Amino acid sequence: MSNVYFIPMKQADEAALSEAAARLFEEVVAREEVELAGEIPLKVHFGEKGNDTFLRPGCYQGVISRLRSRGITPSYIETNVLYRGSRTTRDSHIALAREHGFTDLPIIIADGDHGEAVTEVPIPGKVFDSVKLGAGFAPYDQFIIMAHFKGHAEAGFGGAMKQLAMGFAARSGKMAQHATVNPVVSQDECIACGACVESCNYGAIELTETAFIDHEKCVGCAACVAACPVGAIKTDWGAKDFTARLAEYAYGAGFGKRNIYLNFLLNVTQYCDCYGGHMELVADNIGVFASTDPVAIDRVCIDLLQEREGKPLFDNGRESLAHAEEMGLGSQKYELITLG
Repeated sequence: MSNVYFIPMKQADEAALSEAAARLFEEVVAREEVELAGEIPLKVHFGEKGNDTFLRPGCYQGVISRLRSRGITPSYIETNVLYRGSRTTRDSHIALAREHGFTDLPIIIADGDHGEAVTEVPIPGKVFDSVKLGAGFAPYDQFIIMAHFKGHAEAGFGGAMKQLAMGFAARSGKMAQHATVNPVVSQDECIACGACVESCNYGAIELTETAFIDHEKCVGCAACVAACPVGAIKTDWGAKDFTARLAEYAYGAGFGKRNIYLNFLLNVTQYCDCYGGHMELVADNIGVFASTDPVAIDRVCIDLLQEREGKPLFDNGRESLAHAEEMGLGSQKYELITLG
């Protein structure tokens, strides 16, 4: 059983969130007796261009201040994305991060200029026997994983484990995770607007009377799922193993590390912060969580979210938690410790 520490918060005020995260960080370090390294990168998500629900840099300032007060050198660390956009290459990725206010720390793009910098880590997986991570992660054995907990088209939800799996993966690793997941078009719902065609960077979608996805070309990035204005494009979960792939990449990135995980369960949207536009919120804010166990912290978040909303939001994400627990990455059994 793993401890998960929690501060309830209904408002998404940056200063308050920053202080809550800092307090949770201190609690985890003290209660879990975490030995801190001299240099610790913060794994964050800079938000896609046009997205307005990603975690702003002000949310991280409390933790950064606590690190510096201990003489620890912090930095931001990320990897390039699979699809074409503002975060596809190192230079444009850093430029967008600076535009979004991440100006206070050095930024490490761990997989190089174009996703070519790779380190391969062996794992005892059912799908993979090794995972391809950004080479820039290799010098460090400790990270603070800062995750915005929200929905995700294929993973069910995005939290600590997705930050490990997709966030640490080099572009080839992202491709390996997405390789067998293809969205499908509901012909009855499609309005033939062409938004999906414009969103696809692989020429995999054709438009006649309705949209058609060529699964020989599709890499499963799900940009079309997010772009469809009527929800006519959905992920086909039949006989797919994306959640197992994600769990195995999370294991490869996180197993044996002395990481601290912080989940911000607020500004909850249906899709992830890679979507470059406004999304309506689908749930009320709940608060900020911290743990040394990525499985437990995500399990708490999905449990509380569903309990508070009274419906099975993002429920298919539980598959990855079960697989990660089976591999030994963490535990789904937890004790939730609420800080007054």
